Amino acid sequence: MSEWVLEARHISKRFGGVQAVQDFSLHLPQGGIISIIGPNGAGKTTVFNLITGVYPLDSGEILLKGEQISGLPQHVITRKGIARTFQNIRLFLGLNVLENVLTALDPDGSYSFLDAVLQLPPKKRGERDSKSRGMELLRMVGLEPYAGEQPANLPYGLQRKLEIARALAAKPKVLLLDEPAAGLNPREVQDFIELVYRLHQDHSLSIILIEHRMQVVMEMSDWIYVMNFGKLLAEGLPTEVQKNPEVIKAYIGEEESC
Repeated sequence: MSEWVLEARHISKRFGGVQAVQDFSLHLPQGGIISIIGPNGAGKTTVFNLITGVYPLDSGEILLKGEQISGLPQHVITRKGIARTFQNIRLFLGLNVLENVLTALDPDGSYSFLDAVLQLPPKKRGERDSKSRGMELLRMVGLEPYAGEQPANLPYGLQRKLEIARALAAKPKVLLLDEPAAGLNPREVQDFIELVYRLHQDHSLSIILIEHRMQVVMEMSDWIYVMNFGKLLAEGLPTEVQKNPEVIKAYIGEEESC
């Protein structure tokens, strides 16, 4: 059994004349939190899209607990234990908060098509179980009081939490968070950090962050990968990466000058 819960080995992806990701590798230990940082357009979200099967690899391989998942459909990868949030919040605005979470629970329904059509007891029991699980997930992220609200009516920080609750509905081994602190005020950022730490500890989650907020990256990461122009620029402990001249030039210095 591999010591890594997730591995990306020498993965590459080209879009036309643009090499979005080139020979990039990462290793996520069981229960670890790692971050991928870099300037806009460095290829960070493309890495997430390759891990989750949104895009096929041009080369390389991705393994989940030693099992190759490269080339599998997105829904299969999700069921094997990888869930994600998105850089731009993607919620179902026609559904309320609880219903948004229930959409991720539907594949777990234990009733048949006939049960659903005829509204037989297994269907009703399945709906009760799903609603109970959905409310439990909302409690985990502090959204239980908002179960009947429309997502558009929630503050931005609570919408971010709803995305996390929906991702947790898939019972992931690995959680990918794409700029989860974007748009949050300082109080919300600290609240987010505390939430993720709690979920990480309570549910033995292994987490990969893409994040521009250096407070989040430095405070939460066990290990950091720095990308630039689709390639690995540097990797190391937060204190090492923070002092790396090439990283400061490519990313941290850019942020401080803004």
